[in-house]
Amino acid sequence: FKESNGPTNSYAAISQVDRLQSEPESIRKWREEQKERLEQLDANSRKQEAEWKEKAIKELEEWYARQDENLQKTKASNRAAEEAFVNDAEEIFPGTEWERVAQLCDFNPKSSKQAKDVSRMRSVLISLKQAPLVR
Repeated sequence: FKESNGPTNSYAAISQVDRLQSEPESIRKWREEQKERLEQLDANSRKQEAEWKEKAIKELEEWYARQDENLQKTKASNRAAEEAFVNDAEEIFPGTEWERVAQLCDFNPKSSKQAKDVSRMRSVLISLKQAPLVR
């Protein structure tokens, strides 16, 4: 009577048992190495994420500083322009109306940042400046 499910030689049976035991050992070693690799990758990614957060915070602070500086410059220039406008408004002389209008209007179509087409109004103002209406 022969075994149909396994090897007939006893040495072959022992070697098969040895192979079954050695395979889980190699798998165990692989799992440990894989676990160490994953832990190292996680540590590296956490470290990199912390560096990115620090860099982002630093850049955000620099951006806020630049914004504040630009805001202060804009406020100063607006105050100076307002003061000049108020001073010019006090010096009203007959016949200087069109010079004042020309100061307030931008007659250069390329430097205008408006989305609307104001070329007709610009041409009307220029023609009125050149030939004012007589009452």
